[in-house]
Amino acid sequence: MLILTCPCCGVAADETELAPGGEAHLKRFGPGSSEDAFEGYLFLRQNPRGVHFERWRHAYGCGKWFHAARSTTTMEVFGTYSAQVTEPPPEITAKIAAAGKPTA
Repeated sequence: MLILTCPCCGVAADETELAPGGEAHLKRFGPGSSEDAFEGYLFLRQNPRGVHFERWRHAYGCGKWFHAARSTTTMEVFGTYSAQVTEPPPEITAKIAAAGKPTA
């Protein structure tokens, strides 16, 4: 079972308390963008094996969004962090590098 610690409230919640929100750190395209750029933002993902940076919502807790770094092959969680940042914190990327895991 996947267990993530919500960085907003500090609760270690299992996946039944959480709602997935897809890939984190995507460049968003809005009004004025091309149809191809908007289609790529909405639908096109590479989804390779390895560590992914994902968005999660603590749905049955504080209700806040956060990001998590997780391996899709082993379900190993490298950490969680605020959704208000534009890239993973250095301590999480250092954990991933120390484990020798490729990132997506």
